[in-house]
Amino acid sequence: MADKSDLGPYKRILLKLSGEVFGRADEGRCIDPQAFAEFAVRLKEAHATGTEIAIVIGGGNIFRGLAGEGLGTDRVIGDNMGMLATMINSLALAAACKNIDLPAVVMSATHMPKTAEMYIQTKADKHLREGKIVILGGGTGNPFFTTDSAAALRAAELGADALMKATKGDGIFDSDPARNDGAKLYANISYAEALKQQLRIMDAAAFSLCRENGIPIIVFNFFKESELGNALAGKPTGSLVHN
Repeated sequence: MADKSDLGPYKRILLKLSGEVFGRADEGRCIDPQAFAEFAVRLKEAHATGTEIAIVIGGGNIFRGLAGEGLGTDRVIGDNMGMLATMINSLALAAACKNIDLPAVVMSATHMPKTAEMYIQTKADKHLREGKIVILGGGTGNPFFTTDSAAALRAAELGADALMKATKGDGIFDSDPARNDGAKLYANISYAEALKQQLRIMDAAAFSLCRENGIPIIVFNFFKESELGNALAGKPTGSLVHN
């Protein structure tokens, strides 16, 4: 691990990843091993800076809880299915890390002793201090909460210096850039202004948790390989939401 003097402005981060970036919907594949392998390499480069990294991955490439109602299940069952989808992604990322000798541990919000460690804040903190990537699956362990909420909750519990959300876009815009060529990218924006403009950065519960705990949110493009490293180094990257 790098000497602390080599660290950027963030000693510990919570990285939120969309499950959709690890699938290939256009090819009918919900899991793309190559996508996991390529990201693991980027993660290893980030880990080499000495930053402690915890990760929450969504499960949208496999199943979304709200979709369960369309299958005849209720919301609680659907959300439980979605939480299992996040575990599949978490295990896939851990396997990709293992393949390149990057130390990673999967922790679950629900009891799955043969699959992952149970998430306990003190144990997760210990793993991070030991230099392991900690992959937090199973959402919050409760229905009606998104993985955004899980990311914000774990960021607060683990004392993360920032929550970094990797998305398909370049950051936060004042309107949909896919529909408006003149959409403005916010490099910096306060929580108050984001609320005033009703910008959809994260769900309300997640946003409130970050705001109340003073955790800055950095939104950047997952598909630009240099963006994670730039964010860790404190370089202008995507959009920064802060107090």
